[in-house]
Amino acid sequence: MQTHLADFIKDTAAGREADAILRSCVHCGFCTATCPTFQLLGDELDGPRGRIYLIKQMLEGQAVSEKTQLHLDRCLSCRSCETTCPSGVRYHRLLEIGREVLEERVPRSLAARATRFLLTEALPRPWIFKPAVALGQLFRPLLPRVLAEKVPMPAGGSEQPWPRPRAHRRKMVALAGCVQPTLTPNTNAATARVLDRLGITLSEVPGAACCGALRYHLHAQEKARDDMRQVIDAWWPLVDSGQVEAFVMTASGCGEHVRVYGEVLADDPAYAAKAARIAALTRDVSEVLASESERLAELLAGSSKAGGQRVAFHSPCTLQHAQKIRGVVEALLNTAGYQLVPVADPHLCCGSAGTYSISQPVLAGQLRDGKLAALTAASPDVLVTANIGCQTHLQSGSSLPVRHWIELIDERLNGLD
Repeated sequence: MQTHLADFIKDTAAGREADAILRSCVHCGFCTATCPTFQLLGDELDGPRGRIYLIKQMLEGQAVSEKTQLHLDRCLSCRSCETTCPSGVRYHRLLEIGREVLEERVPRSLAARATRFLLTEALPRPWIFKPAVALGQLFRPLLPRVLAEKVPMPAGGSEQPWPRPRAHRRKMVALAGCVQPTLTPNTNAATARVLDRLGITLSEVPGAACCGALRYHLHAQEKARDDMRQVIDAWWPLVDSGQVEAFVMTASGCGEHVRVYGEVLADDPAYAAKAARIAALTRDVSEVLASESERLAELLAGSSKAGGQRVAFHSPCTLQHAQKIRGVVEALLNTAGYQLVPVADPHLCCGSAGTYSISQPVLAGQLRDGKLAALTAASPDVLVTANIGCQTHLQSGSSLPVRHWIELIDERLNGLD
């Protein structure tokens, strides 16, 4: 694709990166076949190829409007198009650059700005989010339906305690996260119990809460970088002293973001090297268990807990498209004796996509209902996923429990009911 970027951006780092991405696109349109919003709306401008043209026109100095903003806002950033693209177009980075320019050129309404402010200030802070959720859940029956659907309810599964500390030689650290401790506190506890059986001590570090992804994708980049620096500051003493083997991510959305810390903070002289080191030490929990597959299989073979439940697995976009971890969770569940049922179109997004279910509730609801129809078509006993956002979003429309897959491994391994 030929480009003629405008003077305001062509000689900047972002402009050079955008130019290279635009030139790698060959207009083939393969991406439209796997784009969730194009499938729903059938509009070229609501698919990756159309959005690329909109961003190109904007970066070449053409006028932009609220219509441009609408089409870019409708993108889930699911990156399914990147998995499909034969040319390796880094669409997500082009979208980030385009959205940043657009935020400066097209002001949002007062209501939209207020919503984004509340999301960026409340969600990353557990001391605000937890009481707000409790209050919303208390008055949920009295709220109008449109508001009640926005109140997150605890996802499936019951909370169990963390294992008693043991002096394992191997030590890993889990990210507590911002909304996960409130909505699904058993996720990290279950991970700790499973790793304890594998001879690994898992802990959380005070001060390392929100990874920064929420604010970053709401265009509050500087606040997001502050969140990232806070995590790095909390974790770095363990890295510096060699006390930690890996940072374990139980939410694939957080894992995807922590893995790009080195890129996002590359221009920060005080944090660039630290960020890159922490990104290199980051592992999804499925990768950790897969690396211990032989030992895990031995332990599972000796477990008294019966398997055999029919399970439908939803692979979050941040796991399969961003981190490119595919088939690992499914193999672990099979090893644990669960029966994986087939799921049609597993590449499609469930509609959660960070705060997308709040900013685009109609599209998010349609995507959720379509995903649930695919997940439940083979009559599973339980639905599982690997990201807190997907888990709560799917649970909001499901009568079946939606759980984190690590809880099923934990129950099978530790004989929990």
